This record gives sequence, C-alpha cells and structure tokens, in this order.
Amino acid sequence: MFEVGRICVKIAGRDSGQTCVIVEQIDERYVMVDGQTRRRKCNVSHLEPTKKTVTIKAKASHDDVVKALDGIGVVVAKKGAVRKTKDRLQKQRANKTKPVKVAPKVPKAPKKAKAVEPKVEPKVEVKAEPKVEAKEEPKAEVKPEEKPVADEKKTE
Repeated sequence: MFEVGRICVKIAGRDSGQTCVIVEQIDERYVMVDGQTRRRKCNVSHLEPTKKTVTIKAKASHDDVVKALDGIGVVVAKKGAVRKTKDRLQKQRANKTKPVKVAPKVPKAPKKAKAVEPKVEPKVEVKAEPKVEAKEEPKAEVKPEEKPVADEKKTE
C-alpha cells in the first residue's frame, strides 16, 4: 500500500491536509515523504493513501517530485519558499501608518512625605527568680554511743 510513488495526504502534524508523495520506504512503519510537505520521515499512521500514484525512482530529488506532481495538477511551492511567520506579519503591520492616540501628560502631584516613626524596640521584662536562701538543716544531736557496759567479767 505504501510504495514509492504513492500520493498521500498528511492527516497529522504541522503539515496536515497537504499532499505528499512517498519517496522512500524506510521500514514497515516509516516512509520518507516530499511534496507540498517538508521532506522528512513520516509514520504511516499519519498518512492517508490515495488511489493515485506517480512514476518516480526511489530517493528522488525534490525537483523530480515537483515535476511529477505538476503532471497530475498538484501545485507545489518552490523549495526554500519562505512562509509568513509571526515576526514577518508583525513587521508588516507595524509599517502601516495608523493614527496614534496620545494622551496628554498631566503632571502628577508630589507625593506627601510619610512621617517616619522611630523604631522602638519592645521592652522585654526579665522576671527575676525569687532568691531562695539555703536553710541550714538543724543538726541532729549526736548522742554519744553508749558503750555496753560489760557485765561482770565473764569467768571461764
């Protein structure tokens, strides 16, 4: 189905809706296309094949593809044609003279100086811990140890 010379329509990507010709079959999924589209590798799921074919050799140049498409009535832009980009369109629009509305400048009233208040550091209260005097513990009266009185001498 996707052989060299088959005319297809791109259905996905930047070049969607444009006519192209298969120039080379890379593998079962990818082919090289050229024509109204950019010459590049393309997934076959992004192509809609038509019944038309053109006679070209494999890996044909862009000029050969253009001649083949002209033969069946498909118009192809010349290679290297510059597309209009945003920048180019903006330059074209900028070159057109349009009346410009300029608002009159009104002097602004000077700003009032704000009174600057001195920075006051917040007061930090330090709570002193109550002083606790060390109390002397009352000394316990030490009673002299009573020596056991020796009972009468033991006789042996």
